[in-house]
Amino acid sequence: MDLSSSRSIFGGSVGKLAPLAISLLFFLVLSALIPSTEAYDSLDPNGNITIKWDIMQWTPDGYVAVVTMFNFQQYRHIQAPGWTLGWTWAKKEVIWSMVGAQTTEQGDCSRFKGNTPHCCKKDPTVVDLLPGTPYNQQIANCCKGGVINSWVQDPANAASSFQVSVGAAGTTNKTVRVPKNFTLRAPGPGYTCGIAKIVKPTKFVTQDGRRTTQALMTWNVTCTYSQFLAQKTPTCCVSLSSFYNDTIVNCPTCTCGCQNNATQPGSCVEGDSPYLASAVNGPGKNSFTPLVQCTSHMCPVRVHWHVKLNYKEYWRVKIAITNFNYRMNYTQWNLVIQHPNLDNLTQLFSFNYKSLTPYGGINDTAMLWGVKYYNDLLMEAGPYGNVQSELLFKKDPSTFTFEKGWAFPRRIYFNGDNCVMPPPDSYPWLPNAASQLMSTSTMTLLTALSWLLIYCV
Repeated sequence: MDLSSSRSIFGGSVGKLAPLAISLLFFLVLSALIPSTEAYDSLDPNGNITIKWDIMQWTPDGYVAVVTMFNFQQYRHIQAPGWTLGWTWAKKEVIWSMVGAQTTEQGDCSRFKGNTPHCCKKDPTVVDLLPGTPYNQQIANCCKGGVINSWVQDPANAASSFQVSVGAAGTTNKTVRVPKNFTLRAPGPGYTCGIAKIVKPTKFVTQDGRRTTQALMTWNVTCTYSQFLAQKTPTCCVSLSSFYNDTIVNCPTCTCGCQNNATQPGSCVEGDSPYLASAVNGPGKNSFTPLVQCTSHMCPVRVHWHVKLNYKEYWRVKIAITNFNYRMNYTQWNLVIQHPNLDNLTQLFSFNYKSLTPYGGINDTAMLWGVKYYNDLLMEAGPYGNVQSELLFKKDPSTFTFEKGWAFPRRIYFNGDNCVMPPPDSYPWLPNAASQLMSTSTMTLLTALSWLLIYCV
């Protein structure tokens, strides 16, 4: 067949598909040009960090604003070394001064004579001040080293604020321009921020409740989290065991990395090594880079789920969280667990509990965290680097079973990070299920041998 006949055969189809191809190409180009600003957490679909920018007063060349970050996520913290907030000015604004925070760089302020601004960069980067900052440099909800706790676990400490005096900016609601390209690192990547939206001015009520004031102008920025953007490797894993099977299912090998001290010395350290103290206090001590104990999974944190006892109307589970990181104490840690029997959780020992219902009426998700001043601090790797509790569930005869791994969790999050589960086919099986599986395999083998003997004879 020659080329001319090929064109005659396919020409009609190509002519019909051309508009579709053009539409598809236009959609792909448009998708590439408009960046996605939404991330999604299926267990906390409404969770976000909202940045509220309130202009409190106008100045001769700009304004004074209070910027507050609210952590509306149910279980995800911003941990040490804390948040880093950035944006790009719409015009040639500068920061004259700040209270409760500071920029990491001043930038080029050579065009100013006399008073020098705090920051002249087009895209400033702001960090929180540390605890112990002098009182004359503080405002409410500042100076926590950038740490913000989750909304459910510690609502009193779920916000962070600072004050900024902006110059070379608009001095009225009509001339001021909102910043753009907001970025939030907490402390690393993972958050995607939308555009700033002007909203109704925030109202403030005095302590005696007798007077209400309001900001001159307010805009909000919403930032959402995605673990896929945050890190390429997991940070925790899950191991399983049960009373009805001697098998202990460990975390999958190399879940968070592989031991490779030959080519990458110092990637992990043995728990009984005589050089343990020097390794922990060596280079990188203050960098928050994990130094983990050498294990087959190499994860900083392991969560172990043990099906402990079976009663007539109840069954009991033991949960143990172990820290393998020698450079991190996990303050205000939390677990989020998904299991169908959490709607009948009868008793919980030494942990706090809150039911999460991300899917409306389906109550299969729970948040657990430590009791204040008792076990809310998960110490670094070592003899005290673990916390544990037991859960007592009431059986629902219509759903309860120990078969096919039903007694094990569907998902576990530690501090908001999804922990890697073992593959389902490795879960501890009931003895009768194992024998049934073995007898099935034996029957298959015998059948194959029978056919082989028949054909050979």
